[in-house]
Amino acid sequence: MLESYLAGLVVCGGIIVAIGAQNAYVLGLAVQRRYHWWSAGVCMSTDMLLLTAGMFGMSTLLLAFPGTLMVLRWLGVAFLGWLALQALYRAAAGRGGLTVDATRDVGVARVLLATLAVTVLNPQVYLDTLLLIPSIGAQQDSAVGFVVGAGSASILWFSLLAWGGALLSPWLSRPLAWRCIDGAIGMMMAGIAWQLAMAPPAAMA
Repeated sequence: MLESYLAGLVVCGGIIVAIGAQNAYVLGLAVQRRYHWWSAGVCMSTDMLLLTAGMFGMSTLLLAFPGTLMVLRWLGVAFLGWLALQALYRAAAGRGGLTVDATRDVGVARVLLATLAVTVLNPQVYLDTLLLIPSIGAQQDSAVGFVVGAGSASILWFSLLAWGGALLSPWLSRPLAWRCIDGAIGMMMAGIAWQLAMAPPAAMA
């Protein structure tokens, strides 16, 4: 149970930390202190819903088609390896820090709608939460433990953005900080990919 929880925490955490439209929007609100906890709550809730649906839907699929387990295993290895290479490349090459543009003050309803838009209108979120993360979770001993771990990663990350956005913004503006973050993500993803690839067939059943 604990091992499955930690796997979900690391896998989901490594994926959601990458700065994209959703994370940048929440952080921008946090820096400006404008309904940032509302926005973070929408992100957490959406992640939990999609992760749970994806994980237990995947379990049903695997029961119906046991042969898909090996396919999903190597999909997970390939995806995690790709993430690791990307992160390690960014760590070596460097990239610019996060810049938050000033925006006009808006109401909570518009903030919630905008958060939903950057969340559900991104095709990558469905690939991650309904296929790729569950394909890794299907290899774990405890599906519930993995989902709780993945959900915990989402809650921890968006809480960090909402609570510490004002303090983290100057730090995140430094390219050296992102080299360290990318390097850590790359090593974590590579380690999990290796563990999946080297697991004996019996452990996959």
